[in-house]
Amino acid sequence: MTKHIRNAAFLIFLILTIPSLSPAETSPDRSVFFNGDINGDGELNLADIILILQVMVNSHPPSSVLYVGNDADQDGRLGTADVIYLSQIVANLRPQPIKMEIVKSEKPRTVLSDLSKADIPELVSGSTAFALDLYHAISHRNENLFCSPYSISLILAMVYAGTRNETEQQLAETLYFTLPQKRLHAAFNALDIELTCRSETSKSGNRGGFSLNITNSLWGQTGHAFLPSYLDILAENYGAGMNLLDFQNAPESARVVMNNWISNETEDKIKDLIPRGAVAKDTHLVLSNAIYFNAAWLLPFREKDTEDGLFRLPDGTRVSVPMMSQTTDFNYTEGNGYQAAELLYGNDFRTPSGLSMVVLLPEVGNFQSFQDTLDAVKLNEILKNLQEKYVRLKMPKFRYESAVVSLRETLADMGMSELFTDSADFSGMDGTQNLFLNDVIHNAFISVDETGTEAAAATPVPIEALIPPEPVEFTMDHPFIFFIRDKTGAILFMGRIVSLAE
Repeated sequence: MTKHIRNAAFLIFLILTIPSLSPAETSPDRSVFFNGDINGDGELNLADIILILQVMVNSHPPSSVLYVGNDADQDGRLGTADVIYLSQIVANLRPQPIKMEIVKSEKPRTVLSDLSKADIPELVSGSTAFALDLYHAISHRNENLFCSPYSISLILAMVYAGTRNETEQQLAETLYFTLPQKRLHAAFNALDIELTCRSETSKSGNRGGFSLNITNSLWGQTGHAFLPSYLDILAENYGAGMNLLDFQNAPESARVVMNNWISNETEDKIKDLIPRGAVAKDTHLVLSNAIYFNAAWLLPFREKDTEDGLFRLPDGTRVSVPMMSQTTDFNYTEGNGYQAAELLYGNDFRTPSGLSMVVLLPEVGNFQSFQDTLDAVKLNEILKNLQEKYVRLKMPKFRYESAVVSLRETLADMGMSELFTDSADFSGMDGTQNLFLNDVIHNAFISVDETGTEAAAATPVPIEALIPPEPVEFTMDHPFIFFIRDKTGAILFMGRIVSLAE
């Protein structure tokens, strides 16, 4: 029997500050939201209590209600305490909660078009180049690494929509944004919709064997003026509205609300991302992106084949780790000083998910030199050379959660220096040049083990020869690099494992 499917969760958020408020302006569409207002009707009553009980027992689909409203007491958990808390409010035994306004453009999200879909390859090519640049920028320490270059590109594209002049140029050059602004955002929209549609197909028909949830959210200061044109871009291309919070008078309450949203969107894998003090009275905009990936191997490992093995650390010492193993057909290639293999996600050979993990395994003692020369060109060449091969693949089970990391210095060193100064031009957001970016913070989690369903594990892999050839040995018992990528070429996650605990 198998258990636990692979998980990957990632969250990134950006904080923009401003020295003084701009005059408020009428937004395209405003709605008032209460914590505890489950059905979003603007009132707290018995109907909300009934709905929260239904959510607790899963008789009411959680996706059909607003999460922040579910967690009435805002403690990051959904339970009896929320029912009691909400009942006390309805009975006037507790004061009414703080209202949160939601500002949305009147324009709906753009439906996928052939033109925007045609721009996906150029978008992906640039994002791959950025991913490898980012990898080198944050890989100077000899430690494990995991992040989502797709999420970083996506949320910085939302920022890019509001930049002008030198700030706009710096972002375009660093992120390899070669498409004009309008086509770039449309391409991000096309890619996001394609990924989401495949995930939804998997959920409804259980065909793709994975869940991929990508959510964008903006949190603005109540009363601050954001241009309708900026809100239009976000609504049409990213499906995002603006949640208004009172950072100025209640920064800690705002931080709790955002952290609860993050926890929910990453299936509780990332909690309390935003530390105390990160949100201040001069914070006027927080952009957040959460991505949660949960999938089964198309060819799951059998637990009975998992044995203790030794993993070689960079200093030459060895630690004992559970080593999974299977011998079957994988996409495989090898080159000067390295091997590479691709593990597919899904649970049905007829309709694969289109997502996979590509593992790059340098020879023992060759990790640093291989890593130093890895760029987008080399990675694409490796991917192009992958061919089906009979392989005995051994892979350690691992679980890793990165520390909460600030990317401010990293992104500045990569070419976005103006972004974090008062010279930054975000006039496309609010019509002024008062905003500047304070920080970009991210956190990520991944877990890898044998998992799959028994049915998938029993699915045979056709082999033409009656007697299979001698398998190629692919043993991941020393440092390796991996990418979780989509069939469009988009790198959703990337990382490396250089050390494992016993």
